Amino acid sequence: MAKEVVVIRMSLNVAALGVVLGLWLSGTHILAHHAFTAEFDATKPVTVRGIVTKVEWINPHSWIHVDVKEPDGEVVNWAFELGAPNALFRRGWRKDSIGPGIEVVITGFRGKSGRPIANGRTIKFADGRELFAGSSGTGAPLDGADPTERR
Repeated sequence: MAKEVVVIRMSLNVAALGVVLGLWLSGTHILAHHAFTAEFDATKPVTVRGIVTKVEWINPHSWIHVDVKEPDGEVVNWAFELGAPNALFRRGWRKDSIGPGIEVVITGFRGKSGRPIANGRTIKFADGRELFAGSSGTGAPLDGADPTERR
């Protein structure tokens, strides 16, 4: 009889641990994904020219890091949030589309933190090619829309 009680208690402990772990993981994912307006300012568009230093193909958003030379000569590393990897692939991106050392011009919207972080909109290459980098459905302004207007 005592052996059965131990087995039941262990089963309950494993089940409880599974529930706690599941809730923790789902909460982490929910916190990781956000609306555009939570971090970025649609009234502060930004355009930078720089050299790609790193591309991160991660979910829920990819990131591209670019060294930008400021007018005073200081080099600042900007981080641009992009769409999810799968969304970028559907828009024509490939993992070899962009990488360290490539010069690009990126447009987007500045982060609210004041740090060199932005939500990327388009990336233009020296040869004139342009790729859409934004993620849809996040509340970011539409192409050509007045960013001060509410949708």
